[in-house]
Amino acid sequence: MKCPHCGHSYSKVTDSRNAGDGVRRRRQCLKCDQRFSTFERVQTTSLLIVKKGGLREEFNREKLASGISKACEKRPMRAGSVEKLIDEIEGEIHRLGRGEVTSSEVGEMVMERLKNLDHIAYIRFASVYRHFADIDSLKEEVDTLVEGGEGNLHLPGQLPLIPDEQLAAVVKRGRLNRMRGNYA
Repeated sequence: MKCPHCGHSYSKVTDSRNAGDGVRRRRQCLKCDQRFSTFERVQTTSLLIVKKGGLREEFNREKLASGISKACEKRPMRAGSVEKLIDEIEGEIHRLGRGEVTSSEVGEMVMERLKNLDHIAYIRFASVYRHFADIDSLKEEVDTLVEGGEGNLHLPGQLPLIPDEQLAAVVKRGRLNRMRGNYA
């Protein structure tokens, strides 16, 4: 382990602690005596992600984190909630016990969790993942999200996309149009 301060290759471990799915080690450089921490995670067998075109690539946690982080960007979330979500998804993928998982399965895992975490982040991710062709497709997804909320127009502590009274009016108008057979 190279010292981040001087680049020396040798250090001694002064403290080790379990940290979830890994070990946190406090180290001290043998050259400059500076202290630094490392986090070690058990590396499991390689897992392949099968893309829609049949191409296979090794599972990349950073790539998963990047996609989720983009969807959650500038959203009011508790500290660590995105990292926890990524850990849950990675854990579920490994618990499947298979050597290959489709990108569709991973995408659905992400969307399922984002739907419960933040509706706006969910819509952002879904818009890229599902490739909405037009505004009507997007509107259908938002309507499904609102109707499935059993009266909750947004999650507790989540900032609304539009004010509740406007959203309620849009949903009510959409329900009336569907009842009348008008889909315009």
